[in-house]
Amino acid sequence: MDIKKMLFVTKFEELWFDALQSLLDLNKAALNHVVFLHVIQRDKVAMRRGAGYQKEEEIKLREMANIRFIDWAEHLFEQGMEAGVYIVVGNFAPQVISAAKKEAADLIVIGPEKKGRLEKLYSGSDIMEIIRSTASPVLVYSNISEDRKITESPFASPLLATNWTDADQRSVEYLKGLSNVVKEIDIIHVADEKSLDGSSAMGVQKTRKQARQKLEEICDILEAGGINAKPHVYIGETVSEVEKAARECRSTMIIAGVPAKSAWKERLLGRTSKALAENSMFPVLLVPALQIAES
Repeated sequence: MDIKKMLFVTKFEELWFDALQSLLDLNKAALNHVVFLHVIQRDKVAMRRGAGYQKEEEIKLREMANIRFIDWAEHLFEQGMEAGVYIVVGNFAPQVISAAKKEAADLIVIGPEKKGRLEKLYSGSDIMEIIRSTASPVLVYSNISEDRKITESPFASPLLATNWTDADQRSVEYLKGLSNVVKEIDIIHVADEKSLDGSSAMGVQKTRKQARQKLEEICDILEAGGINAKPHVYIGETVSEVEKAARECRSTMIIAGVPAKSAWKERLLGRTSKALAENSMFPVLLVPALQIAES
């Protein structure tokens, strides 16, 4: 699975050219085309003037976005890459989904979601709507440092969280195509305390050994493709332990599969992916299951 075309979605509040620049080492794999997307939401246009939809305001916002994209595109052209632009009016998630399908994007990059709890209750999560409606992995690009500096290369040292789902298998396949970009990867499985085999130390070690063996099999697959991989077993609540592991391993990104939505267990695991994408201090790459991608 090559990343040849990237859809870079920005509201200009959280993703700027420095974030894009940090992703351009993907050209060592296959990246040669970046498509910019800016979605002007109708309610935002109306709110700026206080009453009704303002066509003049839309034109102004389009031109402001276009000026930025022209400058960004020139930088890409200088590096021998192609660039395209979408500046559209509408609801955010449907416009991202539409552009991703039109362009056959191999990677969608968006900023962190800023909806409040009440807004999410009524309108849902844009991130999960996008990931459930497209075959493309989605990178939710958050800053990972308190001083808001962009990491130099998010794909350099990722952490892959796995629960042995089809989505996790697709994540491994995705990573195999990035051997020229990924320097090393840490692979983690978080075992639930309730799933431990017995309460004795022997039972706990048996659970750890079984998980470790599965992780080493994944490491062998990646190392055969030229990526140095290390296995880790943690125990506890999945989201908090994945975050802890990312800090301890000095990871540049978290990768999590989004399981298919058919089984109850996979829906539960899907909530883990959602929580990481919405709350993590790290960039989070969500990889949809094959069943999702084909739907």
